[in-house]
Amino acid sequence: MHIGMVGLGRMGGNMRGRIEAAGHTVTGYDTNPEISDVASLAELVAALPEEGRVVWIMVPAGEPTHAAIRELAGLLGEGDLVIEGGNSYYRDDQENAAMLAERGIGYLDAGISGGVWGRDLGYGTMVGGSDDDVTRAMPIFDALRPEGPREEGFVHAGGVGAGHFTKMVHNGIEYGLMQAYAEGYEIIASRSDLVPDVAAVMRAWQRGTVVRSWLLELLVDALEQDPGLASIDDYTSDSGEGRWTLEEAIDNSVPAPTIAAALFARFSSRQEQSPAMKAVASLREQFGGHAVRRADER
Repeated sequence: MHIGMVGLGRMGGNMRGRIEAAGHTVTGYDTNPEISDVASLAELVAALPEEGRVVWIMVPAGEPTHAAIRELAGLLGEGDLVIEGGNSYYRDDQENAAMLAERGIGYLDAGISGGVWGRDLGYGTMVGGSDDDVTRAMPIFDALRPEGPREEGFVHAGGVGAGHFTKMVHNGIEYGLMQAYAEGYEIIASRSDLVPDVAAVMRAWQRGTVVRSWLLELLVDALEQDPGLASIDDYTSDSGEGRWTLEEAIDNSVPAPTIAAALFARFSSRQEQSPAMKAVASLREQFGGHAVRRADER
């Protein structure tokens, strides 16, 4: 196949490399002219085969994605296909698909997992859209997925929106897993008198234990490169999927305490001092006479 790729950053650029390694052709457009094959989206569309054009969008969620889809809607036509592969909110997919459908353009939403390692190891892909559009793009999805059975690295999750919905929940689960590993690390590290090498313990968990996983392997790698993680600040951002997962849980009355706690833990990392915990300390002093450490004693 010959497809267009909009956005050649960390994810888009690596995905392009894996697709091309499988024998397909990718014409890429990026706002950075140093890595872009063409100067505009119009040139990108013009470079593709005249019939049945396929354009994959890998730009930040929100307005950048909306703007790219609006522009492509005016450049593509009947029988073409747009695949939106960013971490967009799944409710936006219905609007995007409807706008493109007015022009006879198909739409797939694809949730992509694999990060910067995906080029070599493959990407887990969750797709929403019609059976016909998925079948048409399957050579590209097969190029992206890891080696092994298709059903263990790719899923046609359902109709439009299902791909981004399941990726949203996937990332919510990821929040909880990362937080559990991080808390376990801190508890062990707090007893350096008893366990002098935390990385060695977690390395031993990589085989045979029930907590083994790729995330654990990545944490071990980080600890071996930087024991104590001294070079890393504790500020941790969130890109939206954890919040959206919790909103969905609230809307459907589904308890999700682990994901909620993991998200709020990220919020706490952004506070130099916690006003809430100051209030807790002051209350302990007021009702129980507990000692309070003053700000100048930090």
